[in-house]
Amino acid sequence: MRRARIEAALEGDLERYMREELDLAKRAVTQGVHRRATAVKHALRADVIAGGLGRRLSKSWQQENYPKGDTSLNAASYVFTKAEKLVAAFDEGVTIRSGNSKYLAIPTPSAPKKGLKGDRLSPANFPEHRYGPLRFVYVRSGTSLLVVDNQRAAKKGGYALSRNKKSLRTGSGLHTVPMFWLVPQVRLRRRLNSDKIEAAALSGLASEIDAAFNTLSRRRLR
Repeated sequence: MRRARIEAALEGDLERYMREELDLAKRAVTQGVHRRATAVKHALRADVIAGGLGRRLSKSWQQENYPKGDTSLNAASYVFTKAEKLVAAFDEGVTIRSGNSKYLAIPTPSAPKKGLKGDRLSPANFPEHRYGPLRFVYVRSGTSLLVVDNQRAAKKGGYALSRNKKSLRTGSGLHTVPMFWLVPQVRLRRRLNSDKIEAAALSGLASEIDAAFNTLSRRRLR
């Protein structure tokens, strides 16, 4: 079949035939590369969600295609994450140690979801106006704590600092509630599989380009 097409081209316009073949090759390579990169991006996003790290982090995976708005035999795609350090930590599994202080503070389930101004909760932005001051509790053979005292269980769940003078005087119905666990370091287990996804993408690139060759039609070029 290839020989028949070449013979037909020799009888017609060989130069136009070669331009059409080159145009087809450029479009097939460009489409194959860009489609494979899109598949990788979606696979990496799905991997983040499967690892329990949430949709917000999954959407940090982005894609840029080259050349933009054109085709090329040298087409390329760049798949990257805007949260490189965080993704790398869960992709490799790392040990996180405290920096300037002795402990890492990890919020307990009883702690509020957000700190002051809606920022990620930490001892520095803990809403003491609602819960009262944090108090350090040292545990010699276990995990030390930051706790708040004089807490009353709220009807809708959680706790709040009691304002009742009698309760504060007697301690009746009040609780001391742990808000942070204090640990010297934590080990993040590996949750992602970026290397396997990237390797699978490279192994399937040739077949993606070949599929594009078989589905694209030649354009009549002048």
